[in-house]
Amino acid sequence: MHLALAPDSLAADRSWLPPDDSLRLELHNEVHARPSARIRLPALIVYVAVLNAGVSRQAECAHLRRLPGQAELAPEQLNSNFLRLRLDGFTVKWERHTEFTRYSIVQPLPPEAGLGASEPDLLSSLALPAQWFAQIPGRTVAAVQLAMVNAPLDEATVLMAQAVNWLGGRTVVASLMGSNPSQAALPVTEPNNRHGYAHPMGHSWALTQFRMQADGFERMLVIAPEGTSQTRAGRIAARLLELETYRLMALRGLPVAKLLAPKLAEAEAALMLITAQLEDKSASDQELLDTLVSLAARVERATAENNYRFSATQAYYTLVGQRITELREKAIPGTQTIGEFMQRRLSPAMATVAATAQRLASLSERVARTSDLLRTRVDIATEVQNQQLLEQLTHGQATQLRLQSTVEGLSIAAISYYVISLLLYGGKALKAAGLPINPEMAAGALVPVVLWAVWRTTQRIHAKLHVSH
Repeated sequence: MHLALAPDSLAADRSWLPPDDSLRLELHNEVHARPSARIRLPALIVYVAVLNAGVSRQAECAHLRRLPGQAELAPEQLNSNFLRLRLDGFTVKWERHTEFTRYSIVQPLPPEAGLGASEPDLLSSLALPAQWFAQIPGRTVAAVQLAMVNAPLDEATVLMAQAVNWLGGRTVVASLMGSNPSQAALPVTEPNNRHGYAHPMGHSWALTQFRMQADGFERMLVIAPEGTSQTRAGRIAARLLELETYRLMALRGLPVAKLLAPKLAEAEAALMLITAQLEDKSASDQELLDTLVSLAARVERATAENNYRFSATQAYYTLVGQRITELREKAIPGTQTIGEFMQRRLSPAMATVAATAQRLASLSERVARTSDLLRTRVDIATEVQNQQLLEQLTHGQATQLRLQSTVEGLSIAAISYYVISLLLYGGKALKAAGLPINPEMAAGALVPVVLWAVWRTTQRIHAKLHVSH
């Protein structure tokens, strides 16, 4: 009943505030979206992260329904991308992220798999059958068996020997977690440390080999003293598992970068050839344009296909650095820390991805600049052609004007001829009527007058046309 009344009470209590933004509650509760588990030691955590491309939330819900007593699980319970199911003797946690989904099973560590064991079999004692794990929808990207045990950290030499034996006797990567970052590690010859291992204040050890076992899992071991709180154990497990997941997700950009490298080299060589042809004008503009458009299309396609992967790689790499910082680790003499091992192996790969992404972006910019150069060259050629065409038009207009003037002169002569002929016929008519007139002499005398009158009339017509325009 309290839950049913909570919305009404909240509405009453919020009379002091304007209406909430539609996203306020969701954004406010985001900080609590994925709380760390409470883990009681000794514990075994089996963790599987799968790529969820093409995997719907309904398919993941259907898989979770196969858990004991979860046949009625509703898809709406997965809307928050986080679900923790407390079952009989173990806990299952489901988390969906943008590219991957994580499944974690937390259960007590079998007694025979404790710190004194040598590479113990952990899968045979799992609370869930192998078939349930194999049927998780998606493709495996990370799988870890994390054992968390209690042991005092004082007997460092004995503890290290037991931990190495537990992990199979091979070289391990180990860190003392939770130490003060400003405190330098004690030297191995510290007189108060009779076991030869430095032990500044820290809350636990984390050891792993970063090796995939025959069963497809990696193994990690956390050793914490008695009295370690369940919330601290949960935070340690979350950081280690997230660290490994983000490391593998970050590395997904490396094969892409390697595959793209020869294509970039080919595109750069093609662009260099186009630029050289632009410089010495050895190819026509149309040929260069066709080649450049094809190259630009290939570069833009590569950018569209890989830009997200490169951006995601950088984001995951940033998260890896954050999780390493959160470990607050110190070196245990004779071993590399998790952060040191990971950074030495991961940094070159991330540098390769970053360089490839920068190379692709630079190539795109260079193609754009070359396009501008070619466009400028085409514009200049077009302007030259336009200038030549204009000169031809001007020359044609001048010729036409001269021809028009000639035609106008001929027209004046023709009109004058017809006028004089009319005057001659008029004079002959007057002579026939008995007037004392010589038609030929009169017509000859009027020729200059008629020519001037026709020319003057033509000029007036031109003047009127000019004014009207």
